[in-house]
Amino acid sequence: MIARFVVPLLVAMLAQQSGSLSPDERAMVAFIDANNAAAIALLERSVNINSGTQNVAGVREVGSLFRAEFDALGFQTTWVDGAPFKRAGHLVAEHRGAPQGSGKPTILLIGHLDTVFEPDSPFQKYERVSDFAAKGPGITDMKGGNVIIVQALKALRSASLLKSMNIIVVMTGDEEAAGRPLTMSREALVKAAKEADVAIGFEDGDGNPATAVIARRGTTNWTLRVKGRPAHSSQIFNAENGYGAAFEAARILNAFREKLAGQRHLTFNPGVVLGGTTVDFDTAASRGSAFGKTNVIAEEMVVAGDLRALTPQQFAEAKKAMEAIVAANLPQTSATIEFDDGYPPLAPAGGNEVLLTLYHQASLDVGAGPVVAVDPDKAGAADVSFVSEYVPFILDGVGLMGGGGHTVHETADMRTLPSQTKRAAVLLARLHQGFEVRLQAGAR
Repeated sequence: MIARFVVPLLVAMLAQQSGSLSPDERAMVAFIDANNAAAIALLERSVNINSGTQNVAGVREVGSLFRAEFDALGFQTTWVDGAPFKRAGHLVAEHRGAPQGSGKPTILLIGHLDTVFEPDSPFQKYERVSDFAAKGPGITDMKGGNVIIVQALKALRSASLLKSMNIIVVMTGDEEAAGRPLTMSREALVKAAKEADVAIGFEDGDGNPATAVIARRGTTNWTLRVKGRPAHSSQIFNAENGYGAAFEAARILNAFREKLAGQRHLTFNPGVVLGGTTVDFDTAASRGSAFGKTNVIAEEMVVAGDLRALTPQQFAEAKKAMEAIVAANLPQTSATIEFDDGYPPLAPAGGNEVLLTLYHQASLDVGAGPVVAVDPDKAGAADVSFVSEYVPFILDGVGLMGGGGHTVHETADMRTLPSQTKRAAVLLARLHQGFEVRLQAGAR
């Protein structure tokens, strides 16, 4: 494996290749156009299989559908059982075409099999709604991206390029609601990342084909628990009874707003608030009940929310500030806050910018127009963030484009299926063909 590509080498490769397609690349573009109907058929088949995250059988069925495609391409495929982290599992497909020491990169391609639409959702089937649009659960998020991966690899095979490539594909089965512990549910993805030089995620980003993702905010959940001294409401604020749990929770939330609101890329949201004499809160389901009376000082408050930031440092600083606010209690109250780290951030990095430049040029060369980086505040958390610690060149948001994600209006712009596939295939070919055996001093 190449420990790290040298950025100037990437730039030199770009200068040599920009402005035109090679004969192999033209052949791939022609293949993609000729086989677009087959790509649409595969997309329709996958969308028509319900694979809501909790539908274990459905996620496995979609995994089997794509596993057959990778098997036919000569990949070694494995199903990672998700029972230990209470999910369906993951599909891993590996193609080892170049021997170790050949100077060829190992490229990680990331997709996911699950959707947010469980079997009880009214939104279940693929539907063509116009000449250029189709609706369906997960059509852009992200079964369309999975199809683009498959079709790009088929195009590479058609040009006799795939046979010498080192590719690892990981399609997780729980991207929409990751299993716990995360160390276990993301073990297969992290293992692949440790071997990879480049990682590309095929999410739909902000749905605009003129953008791609090189930075994403991470997300952390938090739970605030507040205690007060119960007493008759007429005795609130005195030295013996203090301010009660409700006022203390209000103080904390307002202090969060005053201290932290307005920082670029940082958001925090109290999504559930329960309080009264007693509180019953189910953290996993994010729901509960409370009992209290207007003439009794509230004894308990529970607030659950999320925190989003762009870098680990921004997360650390925000958590420290929140903990300090929580600790400065009003009289006769106490409070604690717990953080449940979820998706890490994909922080901005120079290697990601270089990879975007290569993708932009590939897009221009196939006639699909320029590509710029999307605002990271518009890019939600995704699996690609878990590889950021290990892979120096990362790009995401290059899947099937459209809008209405996570709603019953999820719609794909079907014109972007061939164009996104062409971009991906040309980029992968150039990554594979354009590097020499050069290792950077002080490899990762």
